[in-house]
Amino acid sequence: MKKNIHPKYYPNAKIVVNGEEVLITGSTKPELRLDVWSGNHPFYTGEQRILDTAGQVDRFMKRLQSSQEKQSDAQRRREARAQQAPKKRSLYDEVYGEESASTEE
Repeated sequence: MKKNIHPKYYPNAKIVVNGEEVLITGSTKPELRLDVWSGNHPFYTGEQRILDTAGQVDRFMKRLQSSQEKQSDAQRRREARAQQAPKKRSLYDEVYGEESASTEE
């Protein structure tokens, strides 16, 4: 093996999070400073944080409500149209009359 090509290994390297020593492990650096680890990450702690960046959640909820209102209005219009529209007579019935279809049977 070549000498002096490998970094120095520190078997008692400290992991520091928010100024607090959390863990001792082996590393090529004597001290590791971290922002996030499993002790303060929301996934592992069970905390739910919703970050509303520039009102994105409010805009989404507004769009969702608007689309639901449009869908319900369209459904009401379809139901009203179905109730109001009389059944159109077929061209056959207009030419030959409705009785001719029932007498031939």
